Amino acid sequence: MPSTLSAPPADGHDLFSRGIASPEHRSDATLVFHIILLLVALSAVFVLARLPRAIALFGGASREWASGHFLWYDASVIPPPTTTRRGRRRATITNEKESAGARPGTPHPRPRPYPALHFPPHVPACPAPLRPLLAPLRARLPFFASAGAGAGMGMGQGLILAVYFYAWVYAAFYRSNVFTDPARTGWIAAVQVPIVFALAGKNGVGWLGGWGYEKLNFLHRFVGRMIVLAANIHSLHYFYQWSINGTFKKFMRNPSNIWGMVALIAVNMIFLFSVQSVRSRAYNLFLASHILGFVLILPAMYLHQPSLLPYILFAVGFLSMDHILRLFKSRLTTAYLTPLPELEMTRVEIPALNAGWRAGQHVRLRVMSGGMGMGGWLEVHPFTIANVTRAEGGEGMVLMCKRAGGWTRKLYEIAKVGGYTASAPAAGAGAIEAGANVNGVGKEVKVIVEGPYGGPGHVNFASFSAAVYVVGGSGITYALAAIEDLVRKDLAGRSRVKVVELVWIVADPACLAPLLPAFTKLINQSVYTPLRISVFYTRAPIGKQPAFFDSQNQHEFDSYSRPRPRPPRPERRVSPSASQSHLPRGLTLAPGRPKLSKFLEHALQRAVTLSHGNFKDNDSEGGSGGRLTGMVVGVCGPGGLADDVVAAVGGLDAVRRDQVGGVEVCEEVFGW
Repeated sequence: MPSTLSAPPADGHDLFSRGIASPEHRSDATLVFHIILLLVALSAVFVLARLPRAIALFGGASREWASGHFLWYDASVIPPPTTTRRGRRRATITNEKESAGARPGTPHPRPRPYPALHFPPHVPACPAPLRPLLAPLRARLPFFASAGAGAGMGMGQGLILAVYFYAWVYAAFYRSNVFTDPARTGWIAAVQVPIVFALAGKNGVGWLGGWGYEKLNFLHRFVGRMIVLAANIHSLHYFYQWSINGTFKKFMRNPSNIWGMVALIAVNMIFLFSVQSVRSRAYNLFLASHILGFVLILPAMYLHQPSLLPYILFAVGFLSMDHILRLFKSRLTTAYLTPLPELEMTRVEIPALNAGWRAGQHVRLRVMSGGMGMGGWLEVHPFTIANVTRAEGGEGMVLMCKRAGGWTRKLYEIAKVGGYTASAPAAGAGAIEAGANVNGVGKEVKVIVEGPYGGPGHVNFASFSAAVYVVGGSGITYALAAIEDLVRKDLAGRSRVKVVELVWIVADPACLAPLLPAFTKLINQSVYTPLRISVFYTRAPIGKQPAFFDSQNQHEFDSYSRPRPRPPRPERRVSPSASQSHLPRGLTLAPGRPKLSKFLEHALQRAVTLSHGNFKDNDSEGGSGGRLTGMVVGVCGPGGLADDVVAAVGGLDAVRRDQVGGVEVCEEVFGW
């Protein structure tokens, strides 16, 4: 670099604000532009590597590619035959008898002839020779978090951030001195603004690779911190020079420098109100600071440096595209709220929406009610969809909102004070199983539903040979939708899955009561692929327990839980006369925390055994095609649970893992 760029100019003017007329500035702009191109090329490699999985969604009869984009109503779904209050009650009794009819020792209903098979194509996430690399890439970095919920960052995510960081370190030091050349760091900060906007949108660039916005949030935050670092280094050069020369006030009268200061304040404001402590305790403050900062930073950048206009237009383009798609994906409709005291949840049913999503996806909910407080209608919160698209019985979209913060507590209180609703939706079987009060008791509110978002992306659960879901607390909504979807596809001959396991970890065994009919029905429906559900409670039962709580049930899975439960006291045993309330076959309840590695190994063993013993090699004969297509492990819950599942998957025997065709983890861990 010529000596003229070795220090800020004597007159104190910002070299960066003069444009790119000089060769030195043109070289700075060219260098950072080439770094951007390099990063885009690397991102394209990731997208191309996942392209075969995207193409596979177009195969088979499930038409997965057509779902998961826009919510709508399918009028072809048959509603319940009766909609009167008395008719609903008769339907309730009938369905309760059918769903609760399976008792211990009762066989599954005799299956009908196996349907014609149309298995979805399966594309593994990783070629077999590269599978040994997955274990170290999954390893967690304990001092970093990829989500506000506390999930540790994986080694693979850490490598992505390292590549990104050192690309800009190279740009900062290549033929330049970061301590004496303020223009270079200014360019580095400015050209990253479109990237942070592209990653911030709910409909951002992640859909190209099948990643939801929540999966790329770790990268969005890191890019934002890089902008803050570069912008402050760029500014401190001039602040220091103006201060020691006694010309700070003089040069701050320059409009270009004033707008540079506005952009700097906006960037630092966004950063300060985005730290974890603020996001978790004052989310509205975090959101307001983001909106205000974005409104200020783009015009301030242009007025500070007009040559940044191309990057500003890219940022505006990403922001506009995201909000236009949000508008098209939003629906103003009516919802019915029902409290579920045992689960401390609010059940939200939206009858006007019954199609357009995939199992595992979530929507963003805004409640337009004065009961949410003065600013409650401004808040929008994500919730996983708890049922499948086109649910039987005419049931609409169902959300299960855990009472956790101030907003969800208000929603729960609104549901509790609701009275009889004459226009409540007719309760189908799905509504009964999810714990709805089908006698018309509930609260009718207006809501804005935006989505769907997230979910499995390019992953097709039905294309695997085995599926294990490990969820905690309210994460059961994710598992219920995914398993119901697998059962439905299996009955239609459109699923390869032959082993399905569900592990649910709750605090109190009473949490099982409202979902027991739903579990029972799923077990009864899984006639070709038996479903096994294991519920673990971590808190000692206090007071009167539900009738299904039988201590004898806990011994079947002693080897899968820790610590080993002590023999129950005789006075806690359930009377044999209450046998009609016992848990159905395939559903167990045990204390402690599960040994996840045991469940995963058992699922692997079952998949291998079924492949070699019980099924034929010909797809047309009702088998699995004679080859195993891997096991998918879905996890939804606290960040610590996700870390435990990833650690258990990493500890599986390599030979057994290869026999089943590989193991893939799908995480759904949300945080602010």
